[in-house]
Amino acid sequence: MNRESTLQSAIDALPRISLGERRTPMEPLPRLSAALGGPPLYIKRDDLTGLAFGGNKTRMLEFSLADARDKGADVIVTGMAVQYNYCRQMAAACAKLGLELHLLLRPVREIDRTLIQGNNLLQRLFGAQVEVLESNDRAAQQAAIEERADQLRADGRNVYIPRQADTVDLDAIAYAETALEIVQDCRALGIEPRLLYTAAADTTQAGLVLGFKYLQSPIHVHGINPFEAGPERTEAMAAMATMAARRLNLDVTFDTIDFDNDVSYVGERYGIPTAEGLAAIHTVARQEGILLDPVYTGKAMAALMDDIRAGKLPPDEPVLFLHTGGAPALFGYATDVLASMPA
Repeated sequence: MNRESTLQSAIDALPRISLGERRTPMEPLPRLSAALGGPPLYIKRDDLTGLAFGGNKTRMLEFSLADARDKGADVIVTGMAVQYNYCRQMAAACAKLGLELHLLLRPVREIDRTLIQGNNLLQRLFGAQVEVLESNDRAAQQAAIEERADQLRADGRNVYIPRQADTVDLDAIAYAETALEIVQDCRALGIEPRLLYTAAADTTQAGLVLGFKYLQSPIHVHGINPFEAGPERTEAMAAMATMAARRLNLDVTFDTIDFDNDVSYVGERYGIPTAEGLAAIHTVARQEGILLDPVYTGKAMAALMDDIRAGKLPPDEPVLFLHTGGAPALFGYATDVLASMPA
C-alpha cells in the first residue's frame, strides 16, 4: 500500500459524520496572476465545502461531532469571537444533527455587542443559544463555557465541549486529508507547486503539514496567522500534528522547525481589518469573482500579493492558495469594506 492509500485508510477508520463536500475544486487564477505580474496561481476552494456557506471548519466538525455522538452528547457548549466562522458552521452542523448548541462569544469590536449580521446572524438563524459576553477576555470566556457546561450537567444533560486537549487533533486530521486532496489535485492538473499560502492559526496548518510530510510532498505551507502569537503557537501546532499522527498510527513526528507561521499581517489585532487585507479582497473579487473575508483570507492573500510584487516567488513556478472560507463576515464588516472600495 502506498503512502496516499495508507493515509486515506487511516482517516477512513475514524468515526465520521458527513456534513459537506470534501472534494473541493482546485482552480487556476489567471486574471489575478496576470494583474500581479506573478507566477501561475491556483486556489483550493474550501470555501465551497457547502455547510452554511462553507469553510474549513466543516471538514473538522465531521470528526469532532462524530466523537460527540459516540460519547452520547445531546448538547454542545463552545465559544469563540462573535464573527468566528467556526461557530457559524458548528451551529449549522448542530441543526443538521439535532443537537442543542450554546455559544458564549467574545466581542472583538464594540459593534459586536449590538450588530446581528454576518456569522452572528446565521448562527442564531440555525437555532444556537447565543450569549455575547461582556469582554474580549479569553480566560473569562473559558470560565463561562465551563460554568455553562456544569449547569447543563447538573440538569442531567450530556455535554460535549469540542477542541479539548485530547480531541483537538481531530480537527488537524481533517486537514491531513485535505493535504492528500491537494497532492491529488496537483497531479490531475499537471502542476508541481512547492509553496502554499493560507490563513492558519493552529489545526489547519498542523493538519496540512502532517499530510504533506507523511506523503513526502515538496509543498511548503506558509501560514498567515490572524492572531497575535509567539513561539507557543508553532509549539502547539507541532504537538497537534504529532498527536494526530499517533491517532492515525503514522510513523512521523513534528517540531517547531516544521512550521512556517507568519504573524506580520495581523495588523492592529485579531478581528480588525487591515488596509492591505481589504485591498486584497477587492482585487480578488474584481479579478476572479471570488470572495475573501477581512479577518482571515484577505490578510493571507495580502501576504501572497506582497511577496509576488516584491519578486520573492519564482515567476514560472505555480503557487497555491488555500481558501478557508469566511465570506459571511463581509456583512459584519460592511462599513470597513465599503470605506475601502476602490474607484
